[in-house]
Amino acid sequence: MERPLLLLDAVPYLRAYAEQTFVIKLGGELVGAPDQLAQVARDIAVLHRVGIGVVVVHGGGPQLDAMTQRMGLSVERIAGRRITSPEVLEAAKMVFRGQLSLDLVTAVLNQGERAVGLSGVDGRTVQAVRRPEALVTDDAGARVPVDFGEVGDVTGVDVELLEGVLASGSIPVVSPLGVDSAGRVLNVNADTMAAEIAVALGAAKLLLLTRAPGILADVDDAGSLLHWTDLAQLAELEKAGAFKAGMRPKVAAVRRALDGGVARVHVLDGRRDGALLEEVFTTDGCGTLVVAEADDTPSEPLL
Repeated sequence: MERPLLLLDAVPYLRAYAEQTFVIKLGGELVGAPDQLAQVARDIAVLHRVGIGVVVVHGGGPQLDAMTQRMGLSVERIAGRRITSPEVLEAAKMVFRGQLSLDLVTAVLNQGERAVGLSGVDGRTVQAVRRPEALVTDDAGARVPVDFGEVGDVTGVDVELLEGVLASGSIPVVSPLGVDSAGRVLNVNADTMAAEIAVALGAAKLLLLTRAPGILADVDDAGSLLHWTDLAQLAELEKAGAFKAGMRPKVAAVRRALDGGVARVHVLDGRRDGALLEEVFTTDGCGTLVVAEADDTPSEPLL
């Protein structure tokens, strides 16, 4: 009789990760696809059942684009980051904290686990300041002055509310909205928020689920997937212009998490059935593992 290979191989990882915390970021394209959302929610539920504390942060770019267009507003991005007018911010509140939060919480509930929908505003969990106007390098390499509008740069994370939800046996589901010292709500990039939450919680892993197979050495070649890399190689690729549009804030989030003490960051295709469990519980994984330095590349298991 053939042995249950995946289960036996997962045992070292189950032991290593018990009672640790993972932060998982889902893009809006996953939350908006019911079948894919159900698959990811199933994997999140499995992680939770084996004793891993899971915090989920979600984006919602496609849904916010659709809402702003229905409202007759333009969709503007520079270097992969959204320009948020006051009107777009109102749409973000409705889409992020309303529709998408509820859909994601419901998907987790349907897998038999408890989830609590929050935003960074709740409990002043994610504190931010309005991003000042600055010169930004666009995807064409030009330096242009940009006012991002009602966009927040994270200045601090209060983990008390998140830890309370985790201690209750539930999964926090966090929408990408922050709050400034005056109580003004700001739109925060979800990759950035996930990285900051991972650092503040001392998470063992940050997992960024995307539409790409992982980090590509050549954006036009899906076969150039890097199975592991470090910050030095990321800097070289960035200098060479390998990262465009939405991958740029993801790479910035990877760097922030590793610099902040998160030991392992993973970038993987969330549309692939079982990708999350394969990445966490197998040596080869299916996406890109990023560590701070090449010498940190782990032996089996990936601790």
